[in-house]
Amino acid sequence: MKDLEARVGAIEARNKQVEQDKAWEVSWTRRISIAVLTYAVIVSYLLAIHNSTPFVNAAVPVVGFILSTLAMSWVKALWQKK
Repeated sequence: MKDLEARVGAIEARNKQVEQDKAWEVSWTRRISIAVLTYAVIVSYLLAIHNSTPFVNAAVPVVGFILSTLAMSWVKALWQKK
């Protein structure tokens, strides 16, 4: 009986971790963190190569990333229908 309880407890702990991981994947905290880090890295690179407008140019891939994360829910819905 203790073995069964231990196994059920382990499954419940794993399920909780999986739920947290799924929530993180779709969270705005994750998206914004990636966007901010991406922007900082690209601005640093553009400054290093003496780009004339690094702060504007670095926004392009960040906006692309945010738009792609928004579009993924539509793509996922279409994929799940097939």
